[in-house]
Parts: sequence; structure tokens; C-alpha cells
Amino acid sequence: MLKMSKPTRSGTRSLTFALPTDQLNGPVSVVGTFNDWTPGAHPLRRRSNGMASVQVTIPTGSEVVFRYLADGGHWFDDHAADRITAQGSVVLV
Repeated sequence: MLKMSKPTRSGTRSLTFALPTDQLNGPVSVVGTFNDWTPGAHPLRRRSNGMASVQVTIPTGSEVVFRYLADGGHWFDDHAADRITAQGSVVLV
């Protein structure tokens, strides 16, 4: 699941990446163009509502390409993205 905030006066938006914890078999991080594809830079944290999530700040008007990286080197896409390409999930911010 992806959630996006309204644009701020400074020209940014918060983008939240979230997955149900019952679908996770260990640690998961989100990697992409916003963190130079660095594994572990943005790990999803378990929340009391049954979700695991992380929030990043992105300049409005950006195109973000990302994938989730699960334990054991398993990569997967988010079907809530605007589109999915060979490079990963794409969201227009």
C-alpha cells in the first residue's frame, strides 16, 4: 500500500510505503531512486495496526522507482504503484 501526503509549501510530499505484517517473513526494506538503491536504508517498521511501514520525503513532481527487498535477497514490487517496469515499481509524486 502506498500513501502520499498533500504537497507542502516547501515543494515536497511524504510517501509512505506499507505492507501487512502477516505477509512478511523477516525484515523488509524499500530501496529505490530516493536512497540510491541502498539496501537497509529505509527498513519497514512493524506498527500496532498490523502493518509495517516507512515514510520518505520526496520533491513534488518526481518520479520514484523502487522495489522492496526482503530477507534472503528476495525483491518484489508494489502493485499499488502507478506502473511496474523492468526496473521496479514507479510512482509519480
